[in-house]
Amino acid sequence: MTSVDSPLTRISSTSGIAEILAIVTRDGGVILDGLLTPDQVARFNAEIDPPLAALAPGGKHQLNAANEFHGANTKRLTNLVTHSEVFRSEIVDHDLVHALCDATFLEESGTYWMTTAQVIEIGPGNAQQRLHRDLGNWYPFVAMGPAGPEVTLNFLIALTDFTEENGATRVIPGSNRWPDFTDYGTPEQTIPAEMKAGDVLLISGKTVHSGGANVTADQYRRAVSFAFNPGFLTGEEAYPFLIKGEMAKSLPERVQRILGFRSQYPTGSPGLWQVDYHELADYLGLQSR
Repeated sequence: MTSVDSPLTRISSTSGIAEILAIVTRDGGVILDGLLTPDQVARFNAEIDPPLAALAPGGKHQLNAANEFHGANTKRLTNLVTHSEVFRSEIVDHDLVHALCDATFLEESGTYWMTTAQVIEIGPGNAQQRLHRDLGNWYPFVAMGPAGPEVTLNFLIALTDFTEENGATRVIPGSNRWPDFTDYGTPEQTIPAEMKAGDVLLISGKTVHSGGANVTADQYRRAVSFAFNPGFLTGEEAYPFLIKGEMAKSLPERVQRILGFRSQYPTGSPGLWQVDYHELADYLGLQSR
């Protein structure tokens, strides 16, 4: 079993793109302090409180294994673009998010879009999640190991303070460089990503991690997790079927693109996700903004 290489590094969210990604390449992840302001966190939480309250805990998947993975006392609120103006205007359109994705995906893949965005709220008594790598959604990349391309970046923003006791995400630093990606390590190798509300854990799709166990009696650990993958890979959420057309028209062009309302242009391709070989946005009547 491979050992843990290093603890998670914590730096300011105003740090340079090259510095941030160098740490992710080395350790598999990094904590960025203060990506969101207290005001943004408060407004976002206020918007998602009602739909979260109406949502029952536990998995909703057809597969029992997936439900176990999601957590018996965990809520997962999807379709956040519809639920939250703060998310669609201030979080998913954040300049740092796009700068990091541009630097990660554009040279090799040419384009990227958002695979999923969900609020994850871990309640009291929820067990630690199974250890996993996010690239497992696209299983052929597991066999490629550390030499394979980066196929997903996950931004996990704390919406409440993260502590080891209330279920802070657990990470195995350096696991992005393990030679065998079918090796998921052990819970004893993980360390908690303890954060203040507004901080973000940025992790590579190659990094082993899981939601932590919530051993408190009355605390709820809340986060928003949103991830990106190259435009030639299918995402988890089918946004064009979830988001109403009028809302899509109001979004900035780069947000329309990452949600699938514009065509994708991977490296070496004349275009994907098109209509009769033409740009999808033209068919939908979307204006460049």
